[in-house]
Amino acid sequence: MNKQYQWATEDIFTTDAEWNKTLEEIDKKIDFSEFKGKLNKAENYLALQKKIESIGSVIEKLSVYAMMKHDEDTTNSLYDSFNSKIYGIYAKFSSSLAFVQPELISLDQEVLKSYINNTSLSEYDYSLKCLLKEKAHVLSADQEALLAAGGEVFSSFRDIFTKIDNADLPLGKIKVDNKTVQLTHGTYSMLLQNTDVKVRQKAFKKYYKAYISLINVISSTYYASVKKNVYLAKARKYPSAMASALAGEDVPEIVYKNLLTNVKKALPDLHAYMGEKKKALGLDKMHMYDIYVPTVEGVDLKLEYDDAYSLVVEGLACLGSEYQQLLLKAKEDRWIDVYERSGKRSGAYSVAVYNIHPYVLLNYQKTTHDVFTIAHEMGHSLHSYFSNKNQPYAKADYTIFVAEVASTVNEVLLIKHLLKTAKDDKLKKYLLSYLLEMIRTTLFRQTQFSEFEDYAHKQVEKGVPLTKDSLCKAYLKLNKKYYGKNIVHDKEIKYEWARIPHFYRAFYVYKYATGIISALSIARRILEEGQTAVDDYFKFLSSGGSDSPVELLKIAGVDLTQEKPYQDAFAEFKSALEAFVKL
Repeated sequence: MNKQYQWATEDIFTTDAEWNKTLEEIDKKIDFSEFKGKLNKAENYLALQKKIESIGSVIEKLSVYAMMKHDEDTTNSLYDSFNSKIYGIYAKFSSSLAFVQPELISLDQEVLKSYINNTSLSEYDYSLKCLLKEKAHVLSADQEALLAAGGEVFSSFRDIFTKIDNADLPLGKIKVDNKTVQLTHGTYSMLLQNTDVKVRQKAFKKYYKAYISLINVISSTYYASVKKNVYLAKARKYPSAMASALAGEDVPEIVYKNLLTNVKKALPDLHAYMGEKKKALGLDKMHMYDIYVPTVEGVDLKLEYDDAYSLVVEGLACLGSEYQQLLLKAKEDRWIDVYERSGKRSGAYSVAVYNIHPYVLLNYQKTTHDVFTIAHEMGHSLHSYFSNKNQPYAKADYTIFVAEVASTVNEVLLIKHLLKTAKDDKLKKYLLSYLLEMIRTTLFRQTQFSEFEDYAHKQVEKGVPLTKDSLCKAYLKLNKKYYGKNIVHDKEIKYEWARIPHFYRAFYVYKYATGIISALSIARRILEEGQTAVDDYFKFLSSGGSDSPVELLKIAGVDLTQEKPYQDAFAEFKSALEAFVKL
């Protein structure tokens, strides 16, 4: 294969031998005991942080290299061993720093404030502010030790569900075109897009039958997980499990509440979309197993990779020449591993290495989806590029809350470009359908999940037990609220909550919804306001993790504590729906 289409891992380490040598050297340096009991002096805290960075940045390079080499060929056991070594190094690194947070939190509040205001510690001011907020929720040393010892127990509910979902679920087989097909999570999602309604119905009923057969144990597992969340929130003196979860990423609760309130106002547009989709599919009745079927068949941007990449560069011209030049540099300098090959990891991702450059894994095929995947992953990469370039190591890494914003901005801008330049109505209709489905699945669906999580935790906080019946009843009620009367709410759909693994990471899924809301609002502003909005967006891309994610988004003109970004996002959905109907 042409080397130009394979990523340049040699930019991190020239050889495996160099990787091994670096690992051995850094292993000897992992010892921070010299700072133990001395963090009450600013100069000692600064020295500790500098040592953490000098060692941590090298471990990061070792880790990324090992992961990338493994993903090039997952059958190569050498890189399995590299990853095992890295796990050991990370464990040693974390263990040796275990004293730091408890010691800092035990410092007097005024001492921590003096550190925050100390200009020599400005690289750490935001992390110190977060630590100061957390101080009110830290328990005595003995109590903290007890909670820490329970960590494995507290995470067991997610592990139990993972076992159920991946090992014990009796999914079985169905007949498709006279062939027996083993039902899996992957084949299920593909079968729901089958043009034969009988295939979709069989897959849907068989799939949910498996969850229904285990609903008692799944209900008990989820109830226990929610009780655990409520218990830990109370133990740490948070007013609710939601408050505890959102505090972990420094997000105010008003954001979650704004999401639920504003999505509720926009549900009539979702109901209208369901009605239009039913018409487009030519269905008398549209069931839950019909909503994933593409409304436009036979449209695909079957482009060679080089042409697809050029289209992405062209489609993002509104972001300016610097952004376009960086996209071209990424391609020319081999930041990207492009094609599928035997043993290579499936899917796509972006990963960054501080002081080097980001990398992207693709498995490019000549499909429209893969063209958008290029735009998506390069959005992640250039977000990391600008953050790493403009922020010190301690502030470079951005949080999950904003992680999907730049990638989705790229997708939306590319869709807008293609809609503007497309001459074929069928292609336009396909692109509008793509945008509508992106918003339905990422904004509306994830908010439905978020509302269900909110219900479950509030019930337990009120002392009301969760049962399979109460959970299913609540979920069915939400499904009817979100999808309306233009769809048949099949009896199986009330069990959908039982198959969502993200529910075992409490109050996580709302971030998908706020991410696309932010992205739609930013893209809209860029296209309407031009350079001023682009300049603000670049400041956001360059901000890394230098402040709370909600404050950082304000730089790009998105204030999630106000209603405007939500209104902007729903205006995009309504506009796309109106254009779709006209076609």
